[in-house]
Order: sequence, then C-alpha cells, then structure tokens
Amino acid sequence: MFPDTDTHRPIRMMTRRQMLREGSLGFGAIALASLLADRSQGTLADSRRSPADRAHLPPRAKNVIFLYMDGGVSQVDSFDPKPRLRRENGKPFGMKMEPTQFEQNGAVLGNLWDFKPYGQSGLPVSDLFPFVGGCADDLCVIRSMVSNFSEHNAANYFLHCGSGMAGKPSMGAWATYGLGSENRDLPGYVVLDGGLIPSGGVDCFAAGFLPASYQASLLRNQSPALANVQPMEAQPQWQQNKLAALRTLDAGTLEDLGRPDALEAAILNAELAYRMQMAVPEATDIDGESEATRHLYGMDAAFEHTRSYGRQCLVARRLVERGVRFIELTCPRAHGTQRWDAHGDLRNNHSLNALAIDQPIAGLLKDLKARGLLDETLVIWSGEFGRTPFAQGSEGRDHNPFGFSLWLAGGGIRGGMIYGVTDDYGYKAVENRVEIHDLHATMLHLLGLDHERLTYRFGGRDYRLTDVHGHVVKAILA
Repeated sequence: MFPDTDTHRPIRMMTRRQMLREGSLGFGAIALASLLADRSQGTLADSRRSPADRAHLPPRAKNVIFLYMDGGVSQVDSFDPKPRLRRENGKPFGMKMEPTQFEQNGAVLGNLWDFKPYGQSGLPVSDLFPFVGGCADDLCVIRSMVSNFSEHNAANYFLHCGSGMAGKPSMGAWATYGLGSENRDLPGYVVLDGGLIPSGGVDCFAAGFLPASYQASLLRNQSPALANVQPMEAQPQWQQNKLAALRTLDAGTLEDLGRPDALEAAILNAELAYRMQMAVPEATDIDGESEATRHLYGMDAAFEHTRSYGRQCLVARRLVERGVRFIELTCPRAHGTQRWDAHGDLRNNHSLNALAIDQPIAGLLKDLKARGLLDETLVIWSGEFGRTPFAQGSEGRDHNPFGFSLWLAGGGIRGGMIYGVTDDYGYKAVENRVEIHDLHATMLHLLGLDHERLTYRFGGRDYRLTDVHGHVVKAILA
C-alpha cells in the first residue's frame, strides 16, 4: 500500500490473481454483450425473439421428430425391393464383398417379405410395414444413403452428431442452439426412452461443446415421464424457500468462480425442472385422448410393444403441439436386446420390431396431418446403417453402410417419391448418393438454418454440425 498524493488516502495494491478475480464478472459481461449482439446465436439471450427472427432462411418446418431405428433396418426387406436377390437366393454373391463387422459372409439372401405398391404414387413398401405403406404418398424414401462407419457406436455418433467420435453436439442440440425453444416450461430437445438407449449411450444426445443447456432431456415412456418430478415438499412455499436459498448460494459461487458454463447450466436446469413439474405431467398425460386417437396409435393392440411405442408416438405429437423443437424416439425392447441388429434370425427380429412400430408411426403421421401439423413437422425415420444383401450365417445380415434406405415426411418434403438408387443387389448406392452430412444440411435448411452459417467457436476454430461437408438435397423439397 502507498498514499494517493492528492488525497493522502492509502491505495490497496492487488495481486494479478486478485485483479482477475475482482474483474471476472466484467469479463463475463463483455462476453454476454457479444452474444446479445450476435443474432445468429441460438442462446438464451435470444429467447424473446421468434424462431423466424433467428432463422437464416424462411423455415418450412418448426419441429423435428426423429424416429430412430436402432441397429439398422434391412433396406432390401423394407423399402428397396431387389428381385435379383430372390432369383439368386443361396448362390454366391456376384460382387466384391467389402469387409464386414463379423466376416461371416455367406451366399445371397433373398428378401424375406413381399413388396406391394401403395397410394397414388405406387411407392413400393414391404409387408413388414402395411400401416406405414398406407401413408406412402406422404413419404420421401431415400434409397441411396451411405455412412462412413460400419460399427454401431461410431455410426450412431455419426448419425446423431455428424462425427464418428463421442463429444460432439447432437443434431437436436444444434437445432435448439440455432432456434431456441418455443416453450419456456419444457426442454427444447427431448428424447423419449422406449427402453433401448443406442450403442454409444447418451453421448448420442449430448450438447458436446455447446452450452450444456442444449443437451437432451430424457423422458421415460411412463407416467410420470420424468423421475423425481413430483415435489417432495408438503407445501409449495417450502419448495420456494429452498429454491430461494439455493439461488443465494449459487450467486455466491458464481461470483467466486466466474460463471462456469456447467454451473450456469445446472442453475438453469434447476429452474426449468421447477417449471417442468407442472408442464411435463400435463404434456405426457394421455388419459384425456379419445378412444379413436388411442386406437389410431395402436394402444389397444395385442402386442405390448405396439402399445408401448404407440404411447411414445402420441406423446411426441403432444410435445410438438406444445412447441418442443426436437424429439427423438428410441426403440422398445420388442426383440430382446437385439434391436434391428439381425445378425441371425432375421425373420423373427424384423417381424417383431416392425409389429411394434408400424401402426404407431402411421398413426402419428395421420394424426399430425389431420391436425394441420405435418406441414410444419419434419419426420425422419432411419437407423445408423442398413444390412448386407448376402447372409451372415444361415438367416442373418451384417452391417451395411454402403447403401441403405430411410424416409422423410412433412415439413417441406415432397411426398410419394423415391430418391436415389442402389445396385441390383441393394448393396451400394450408385445414383444420387446421399451422405449423413447431406441429411443434416437438409434438415437444418427445412428449419430455416444455413448449415454453413450455424457455427460455434470452440478450441480456436468454428465448428458446425456438417463439419466442412454437406449439401442440401434440393430434389426432395416440396
């Protein structure tokens, strides 16, 4: 300390550590001012602006429902019929085989289900999906999807996050980062847990390096849908008193630590959880739905997993109505722990999984359409890859990332069409090849976001969902 020569008051000397500590909140204010000024960021500061204000482009869709088919559906048994497979069933495969997961490759395995044309478009769908076939004129089937990975974990990260490694933000996190949430009482990104978490775990739904508030909220497929959602306190005022005390403690910790993202996210999550105590039970309570609606979703079906997945689909519609931005549905345990991953017993595996999801998905599409919501809701149906046209063992199929099928509906998509072609075996994409990055770019485009402009700076560089790849597939847009 030394005296001020004008006032003779002592001046306290600061160490560098003390200066940084005292000035930390000021640094945070500088960063906040930058975020507030940047209209491209989907931050909490943007919550008062409408989604149209945050969008780069006129949006065609407001919400996304991702129907994740865990394990990989066989394209040649679902949406890509190949007569050559049946003609050559049991014969040596007529193309070079790429390395497979288990290297137990056998002869050609013909498709096990018949196909028939549906709707005015005549779109061919296998007998696995008669209910979804009834919605054919709303579907755009992409037959030429490819992935960079043939192993579940990496392929799941790639499908969900645009990278084959864990730690990157998922597409749901990017969507909510870009557009925010329309409902302050519900999360912008919800995963409905049907019973099977993907290989790779909850990192498939993570926020990665984005602010932690953009990660998914995992809801159970039951009532209550969220654990510990019921207040433990006997009186509301007791809970308010606890929250007030918590805010005081958090404020002191923030002052000491300089507003770390993890702590701020925890505070926001606690506040959101308080509001969700009312919002989540109401949004996930289907008791008030009519018998006709419940029947539409298959909730009176004999197969328990049809009823279970029907509840997921019905809750997804209710969440869309309440402004949840991105909703992912995981699969029920319709075939033990094998998902769609039919390395053996393909007929039983795919039959049971299809029985669980077919009627509920068709019910969802029809219900959204009847309520005028399908035009503004993008529905995506996909697994992480497809399956080989040659056998693994006697009646199984190994992983195939070289050419597989998915479909999209609603939200600015042209219905009743097929895009892309695989070879005569259904093995590899040969025309209008579509990569996962292209799927992500197209999804963001329909939400009104330019995938090249939706970036986040981390570790000294700008990141995006599509990395340095991706093109909007304009041919499938309405």
